[in-house]
Amino acid sequence: MASGTSDVREASARVRTVLETLVSQTPEVGLQVAAYLDGALVVDAWAGMADPATGTPVDGDTLFMLSSTTKGIAATCMHICMERHKLSYDMPIAKVWPAFAAHGKGQATVRHALCHRTGVPQTPVGYTPDWLPDWDRMCRGIADLEPRFPPGTCTAYHSVTFGYIVGEILRRIDGRPISRFLAEEICAPLGIDGAYLGVPDDALHRVAVLIDAPPAPLAYQAGMVGEPAGCEVAAVFNRREVLQASIPGSGGVFSARGLACHYAMLAGFGALDGVRILPAARVRKAIALQSFQMDEIYHVRTRRGLGYRLGADAGPLASPGAFGHVGGGGSFGYADPERRLAIGFAKNYFVYNTAIVTPEKPPPSTAHQVARAIVDTLGLV
Repeated sequence: MASGTSDVREASARVRTVLETLVSQTPEVGLQVAAYLDGALVVDAWAGMADPATGTPVDGDTLFMLSSTTKGIAATCMHICMERHKLSYDMPIAKVWPAFAAHGKGQATVRHALCHRTGVPQTPVGYTPDWLPDWDRMCRGIADLEPRFPPGTCTAYHSVTFGYIVGEILRRIDGRPISRFLAEEICAPLGIDGAYLGVPDDALHRVAVLIDAPPAPLAYQAGMVGEPAGCEVAAVFNRREVLQASIPGSGGVFSARGLACHYAMLAGFGALDGVRILPAARVRKAIALQSFQMDEIYHVRTRRGLGYRLGADAGPLASPGAFGHVGGGGSFGYADPERRLAIGFAKNYFVYNTAIVTPEKPPPSTAHQVARAIVDTLGLV
């Protein structure tokens, strides 16, 4: 489709109708989606409430907590860092973070960190969600973890630890915290307003209130966080100190537009609207298949690149060359370089169903239905 103003309005209106139906006919509260095609914003739609208690509606500038969708952004930051500093993904983490070598983790590499293969999917001993805003405490605890398996031998989803490991490696290489790195290396050159690893004071009013789907609390899997820990996600991630903390594996706060812009750059092999963030060769390295193993946490086989989930065999976003990341709660970010398509989707009703491709049982997830609406609207079936 063309990307003139009238075309964007028409496409956005069609998708907004789907979002409004989901809000009116399902428990969804607030939804927001944006899509780029051929490097241009072609869908920018939203519906529902950012805060039902105050009657604040969602708009295009509303910010949402993305949960693990944040991991894809953290990975992109790492790729930029590795490119700037001309380093190898096979560099041992301990070369820049000596304490990480404790308990036999000395051979763990940056590649392992990006592929959930360092051996430490569990959180530190004694962890509670109160630790999340304390970067130094989390990193000390993670460095001192005993690996559940030798680094590089198994894939086990690092739900909480991924972001701290990647972020601390980046900080020790570059000198900047990953929150500042994101702002300066991605958001500023691409003109993104609405992408934070730590929300500033003047943007807090834009953040949608997270609402837990019943039953609450959500009990995180023991394999992800060590000892079983019940956690009301909304009670934790609506807290100001958590929203303003850098939690690059599970707590980024973005608009759908900002998320889609990031993935549009990647769909363009590192460039968008004349601005190059990464060389095309680096993007190709980042999205090359690294593993297709049974995940020891989820017990499913997952194609993984360097920080991104790869490909889809079925469903509205099926494409072997596609990549991105999903998050608990139902958000997702997606890029398909072959179709030059990028999507960012955000919501504030937190359900633990991230099935975009093939839902396990009807009805299909909200993410699945929104993805279908985008593909149909853009004529990409």
